[in-house]
Amino acid sequence: MVEASWIESEVLKAVPNAVVEVIDLHGSGDHFHVRVICEDFEGVRPLQRQKQVLAVMKQHIPHPIHALDLKCMTPKQAETAGDTAFDPHGGGQGVHIKRIMRNKE
Repeated sequence: MVEASWIESEVLKAVPNAVVEVIDLHGSGDHFHVRVICEDFEGVRPLQRQKQVLAVMKQHIPHPIHALDLKCMTPKQAETAGDTAFDPHGGGQGVHIKRIMRNKE
């Protein structure tokens, strides 16, 4: 079982200047919604942003991570993005769920 804080530290290896939000979608430690917000993504295509993160994360898929909903965006995009996360296994076909904001202290 993986903790959200571990996912965050792994993503920061790929994108050190990012703000990383992680939600354990099922409480099972293997299905995660990860939002990566970084100014360095400006001018970078969405797939290239994800590849940057997946370069670090792919060694952990499919074990211990089974599903990763990865959203990589600039701060400006994050301001206008919706407040939902996609659960790739929700209801058998996938479902959008309300994203819960995590308060950092």
